[in-house]
Amino acid sequence: MTARFRAEDIKRMMEHLRTMGAAFGITFVDRPLLSNSRLALQAAEFARDHGRFEAFHPAVFSAYFSRGLDIGNSEILARIAGEAGLDAGAMISAVRAGAYLPQLEAAKEEAALLAVSGVPAFFINRSKSVVGAQPIDVFRKALRSAS
Repeated sequence: MTARFRAEDIKRMMEHLRTMGAAFGITFVDRPLLSNSRLALQAAEFARDHGRFEAFHPAVFSAYFSRGLDIGNSEILARIAGEAGLDAGAMISAVRAGAYLPQLEAAKEEAALLAVSGVPAFFINRSKSVVGAQPIDVFRKALRSAS
């Protein structure tokens, strides 16, 4: 990860995540690598199609941020899928076949049209947006100004 980001930036980001997460009981571990999330995003679409997104999404989040696992690894994703009640083999087959790549591409194009520069991104009345993990006061201000 230090090939992409400066060590001091990574340290500052992790400290911020730990502080923000602690209030919600979320633990963030140091990231040994920056995973390519493309497979995980496809797996999430598979989970959505099979009615298990609500179980799969927090499991992937925890695996990556709290357990330090590589969600770009198909074996790890298969294990997470199984834990979330999905057919891991079917999920891996769909992901490897690129079955959900068109959905990801469409989402990417929509994000570009909306000028989304980060995640999460929230839209209020299609005119105001809040990008990134922001304090509650930022949301309050955006909601007031959108009224």
